[in-house]
Amino acid sequence: MATGAMAHGAGRNTVFALLGGAGLMLKSAYHGPLEYLVHDYGGNVFASLALYFAARPAASRYGRGQWTAAAATLLAVEAFEVTDGFGLMANVYDPLDLLANLAGVAAALAIDTATTGRPRTSAP
Repeated sequence: MATGAMAHGAGRNTVFALLGGAGLMLKSAYHGPLEYLVHDYGGNVFASLALYFAARPAASRYGRGQWTAAAATLLAVEAFEVTDGFGLMANVYDPLDLLANLAGVAAALAIDTATTGRPRTSAP
């Protein structure tokens, strides 16, 4: 049975993963300053953020922490970019997508750190 802290962390991760997914789905509705940046790279940022928070519980379950979740997420999203959607999905390659993916993972790590404390290399 999960402890209160573990259940709280799982709920927090789920909320942030869903918020990242919502950002991914809603980016096309954005009309405002720097619209082209949001439309071109927002999907990368939001998808990376969502995947980080989806990976975070697995990293914790195996005794790993935030940096492991960040590295695994970055590896997955960058591999998706350079393999053109793993050959399964159409993907338009843009080298700046790699930076947008990094920005999404960095944002997720910052959010995770801000909501849990300093970065940990292993599970609490």
